Amino acid sequence: MARHHLVVAALAAACLAGAGAAHPGHAADSAVVAPAAPDRFLTVDGVRFRLRDEGPRDAPAIVLIHGFTFSLDSWDAWAADLARDHRVIRFDLAGHGQSSADPRQRYDTTTRVRQLGLLLHALRVQHATVAGNSFGGLVAWNFAAAHPKRVDRLILVDSAAFSINGVTEKPVPVPPAMRAYLLDPSPAAVAFSAAAIFAHPERLAPARLDRMRTLIAGNGPALVAHLEQFTLPDPRPALATIKAPTLILWGRADKVVPVAQADQLATAIPGSKLIIYDDVGHAPQEEASAASIADVRMFLNNNK
Repeated sequence: MARHHLVVAALAAACLAGAGAAHPGHAADSAVVAPAAPDRFLTVDGVRFRLRDEGPRDAPAIVLIHGFTFSLDSWDAWAADLARDHRVIRFDLAGHGQSSADPRQRYDTTTRVRQLGLLLHALRVQHATVAGNSFGGLVAWNFAAAHPKRVDRLILVDSAAFSINGVTEKPVPVPPAMRAYLLDPSPAAVAFSAAAIFAHPERLAPARLDRMRTLIAGNGPALVAHLEQFTLPDPRPALATIKAPTLILWGRADKVVPVAQADQLATAIPGSKLIIYDDVGHAPQEEASAASIADVRMFLNNNK
C-alpha cells in the first residue's frame, strides 16, 4: 500500500506536470498574491479556457503555463511582479482549474501545444517569452521547438522532458490508486501529495491544500484521461533545435522530477542556463517565489 501511495503522490504532481550551480540561501515562501486582473473566459478549439491577461498591453508578453492538477493561480507571485512591465498571460489548461474539459477528450502534448498557439492568436500575441512548470514546461519547450519564431525566451521550471515513472513514447496504465485519488481526493491524500510536491508542505496555508483538492475533484475524469494519453518520448532531438535563450530553474529537493534531469535538460538545450535552489521542491515559483522571480528578472534583462 505504501508503494501505491508513492505512485499516487508522484504522478499527481509529475505527469505533468551550461552547468548548474546551487542558488544561495533564500526564505521559502508560498504566499498568495491577489490577482491584478479578473478572470476571463475564451473558447478556443472547443475548450472554454479560463485566463488572466495582466499588465500593459503594449509591453513584452510572457506566458505562464502551470503543471498537472494545478491552475494559473500557481503563478500569482510571479505575475504580480512581472505585470509591472510585461503583459502576463496565464491560463488553466483544458481539464484543469476552471477551464472546461476537452469535449473531444484530447489531452496529448501535441494538442496542448496547438491550443497554446490558438490562444495566443486569439489574444493577438505574435511572439512571447514562454514559461512552464512541470507538465507546463513540457508544453512550453515543445511549443518553442515547433514555433521558434513565436518564442522570444524560454523558462523551464522543474520541467517534464525525460522519462519518469516508466512513461516513454507510450503511456503507462493508470494505477487504480491513482485513478481513485483523482476521482475522489481525500484531504489526507492531498496532504500526502503536497509532501511530494513541496519541500516544506508544513508552510502551506490550509486554504492552499483545500484549493488543491478542489481543483482535482472538479476535473477528475479529465485528469485521468490526461494520464491515459501522457507520453514522454526521447526529447533530445527536439530540444536540440531550440534557439530561444533558455533559463532552467529547479528545486534540489524535487521528489517528482529528479534534479539529475535538470542537468540533462541543460545539456540538451544549446546555451541554456541552469539554476538550482537548495531546500526547494517541485514548484519553485511558489515555494521560492522571491528568489526565482529575481533570477527570472535578471534573465529577462540580460536577453532583451
